[in-house]
Amino acid sequence: MHDQLLLKLDNLTARYGEKIVFKDLSFEVRSGECWALLGHSGSGKSALLEAIAGNFNVVKGQVIRPFYDEYIRAHPPKDPYFNYRQLISYLPVKYQFKNLSNTSEFFYQQRFNAAFSEDAPTVEDFLNDEAQKSLAEGSWDVSKVISLFQLEPLRQKQLIKLSNGETKRLRLAASLLKNPRLLLLDSPLVGLDVTTRTAFNSILDEIITSGIAIVLTTAVDEIPSVVTHAVILDNCQIEQVATRERFSSIKLSTPPSYSLDATKVNRLTENQPLSKYKLIVGMKEVTVKYGDSTILSGVSWAIKPGERWALRGQNGAGKSTLLSLINGDNPQAYANDITLFDHKRGSGESIWDIKKKIGFVSPELLQYFHSRATCWEIVASGFHDTLGYLKPVNKEQASLVDEWLDLLELQRSGTQIFETASPTTQRIILLARAMTKNPPLLILDEPCQGLDHVQQTRVRTVVDAVCSASSTALIYVTHYEEELPACVDHVLQLEKGRRVI
Repeated sequence: MHDQLLLKLDNLTARYGEKIVFKDLSFEVRSGECWALLGHSGSGKSALLEAIAGNFNVVKGQVIRPFYDEYIRAHPPKDPYFNYRQLISYLPVKYQFKNLSNTSEFFYQQRFNAAFSEDAPTVEDFLNDEAQKSLAEGSWDVSKVISLFQLEPLRQKQLIKLSNGETKRLRLAASLLKNPRLLLLDSPLVGLDVTTRTAFNSILDEIITSGIAIVLTTAVDEIPSVVTHAVILDNCQIEQVATRERFSSIKLSTPPSYSLDATKVNRLTENQPLSKYKLIVGMKEVTVKYGDSTILSGVSWAIKPGERWALRGQNGAGKSTLLSLINGDNPQAYANDITLFDHKRGSGESIWDIKKKIGFVSPELLQYFHSRATCWEIVASGFHDTLGYLKPVNKEQASLVDEWLDLLELQRSGTQIFETASPTTQRIILLARAMTKNPPLLILDEPCQGLDHVQQTRVRTVVDAVCSASSTALIYVTHYEEELPACVDHVLQLEKGRRVI
């Protein structure tokens, strides 16, 4: 029935751990509606999804779920443990897949090592397993989601080998196999290429037509056309509710402006000498294959000191594999003609010799980066390229960590445990970790992913300032043209593993 109440947060006060997240908040969703949650980073968008999913402790008020009551009246559950959670699919930003034996999680380098990656299930195996777990009745099955998300070419591909965008499509597909009545999506457009983002509206429309209500977080300038209502949040409070007719007039509150102190940047880069290398990266006819699948085919590329490159390509074009050859994570580098920092791969240098010359950040690194260290310690770990604070830093290095946190306006986050920080804070912390050692090469793979416009401006401003003050070479990956720093003046574009520009 159209306009039927599905969910109501009634004067809700909720906490996570010891922290009160929402106070006296009211919100409701009706059938046929699609809601967008808008606001600056830290405004409470993701937290509201968590509250709806039932992941916060209710201190006062209540969460009313008529969608659950209606379902069990029509489908008396056979499983005694069946509850409202079986009718909600929630896709947070961070995720983890399990291996075939379901005993451990994957690690970042595993996706590039054929021997290790065989322990990962295929796309088809994963979807079949998710379908079998579903306790709710509905119209969504494996064949239907494979068709909707165009996963047919990926059926036999192992999960660990999927690109960031391919993984996003797979997770969306799997969420529907639960046959939920409510679908919660945190930044679903993030990581998708232009083609997939364009098709996203029709995907959402088909989901809504099947009887599923959707609540998603997104940017103001990326509200899908199927969205019927929008909520503007600020400081974990609902500031405004708008219907579709008023979307064009939505304006978020003006956050504090960001002013870059050039003297701080000069201080942070002053210890970097002029590059002693003639060639940062040299590739000649590089080809990477896994079984019968060719990921890269005949790619040549030369990067000299001080050059700033944009690396472009659709999801699955081979960008991550290309970067893995540079960053020392892919063993197939030894089977190709690759020179890094004037030394041919395989001539005696270790992976750590390579990594100490590179500052690296990517969406995949964020997914696999788990540490109970503080954010300050994570930045400091960049001096030793460890996934956590495993080696102490000296007094000068500690001072540089403080200065980087100050430059990126993250002083208050320094003492916070990295795992408990918001995904946006984690991304900027990893960016500081990549830059803190003044490397001769920065690889920034979608560093602005999930950041609001103010944070994006801050990142671009800092990258431009660092490149202006030093001879650092840069590889920058993004699906958004407007996110590119002004310093970028070279382009390499991949299509299906081949260089076309």
